[in-house]
Amino acid sequence: MDIRALIGKNVRQIRQKRRWSQEDLAFESGLHRTYISGIERGVRNPTALVIEQLAITLHVKPAALLANWIEPK
Repeated sequence: MDIRALIGKNVRQIRQKRRWSQEDLAFESGLHRTYISGIERGVRNPTALVIEQLAITLHVKPAALLANWIEPK
C-alpha cells in the first residue's frame, strides 16, 4: 500500500472512532476540509508538520498515522 494511502486510511479510522466528520477535523486542526479529504483518499502528500498537527488534534502519536506500514518488496 502506498504510504499516502496508509496515512489516509489511518487518519480516517481514527477520525471516525472519535465520531468526527471531515469538517470537524478540519476545524479542529486548522486545515481545509478538502485537504483532509485529499489526505484520506491518499492523493495528498502531507508534510511532517501536517502529520504532527493531525496527530495532536486526534490525540495520538504521529506514529499512529503510520501504523501497519509494510516494507515494499
